[in-house]
Amino acid sequence: MTKGDIIGVFDADAHVPKDLLCHVLPYFDGPTMGAVQVRKAIANANTNFWTRGQSIEMIFDAFLQERRSVIGGIGELRGNGQFVRRTALERCGGWNEDTITDDLDLTLRLHLDRWDIGLMLSPAVNEEGVTRTIGLWHQRNRWAEGGYQRYLDYWPLLLKNRLGYRKSIDLIVFLTLQYLLPTATIPDTALSLWRGQLPVLLPLSSLTMALSFVGMFAGLNRIRRSQNLPFQLVPTTLQSILGTLYMFHWFVVVSSVTARMALRAKRLNWIKTLHVGPSITPTC
Repeated sequence: MTKGDIIGVFDADAHVPKDLLCHVLPYFDGPTMGAVQVRKAIANANTNFWTRGQSIEMIFDAFLQERRSVIGGIGELRGNGQFVRRTALERCGGWNEDTITDDLDLTLRLHLDRWDIGLMLSPAVNEEGVTRTIGLWHQRNRWAEGGYQRYLDYWPLLLKNRLGYRKSIDLIVFLTLQYLLPTATIPDTALSLWRGQLPVLLPLSSLTMALSFVGMFAGLNRIRRSQNLPFQLVPTTLQSILGTLYMFHWFVVVSSVTARMALRAKRLNWIKTLHVGPSITPTC
């Protein structure tokens, strides 16, 4: 029912800066810019370990997205705070109702249709982080399953190199680090404990976690600079360590999702994430 040329998408718990459109719309001056994702921040970051971890994760994700885009890789949509060009959305066939992560699905379809996706670092859109372990488990299982499913849904087009070489290589690297390596790490670790030997994938896993730490450190430092805050070595290092420890949950999530998808047919099971509402004070 909307009439505009640009369609904005927000979750119900989004805290949107008043001047957001003034910052976003210039990104669409480029003819190939099909969508723009605004950086997400956690409004209740100081609640507990999980919300602090999510806050650092969002900063790390934005840093990775920016680096991937700079080298000609794939920028991704994240649902809350995304803006899509109407013509691009219509050319891609609109929203896909047969997926549990429409943002990740649309990401791949936009790139397959030769559109780019930009990232806006500032100002950010604040959202409420998940405060309970079970809620985070359900949310991340949905994200992992939807992210995995897009490879299965569109592999014929991906094999034809419809993305181009740079984006295809970027997608392969992302698939390996985000899904294949975490999936293989769990059985590799279990076998190493049984045999009394070091895990075979230990060097690669260690390198991946080290790069995650570096990315978190660089991302946190960049956000501080954008807010004209002084560089603080010790707090930034401690936050990066916390974020790295927090990210270990992804290994368990991806392994569980991989096993489930290998044994069960595709499903569209959405478990709503509990939110508490107006007591949240937005932070960056």
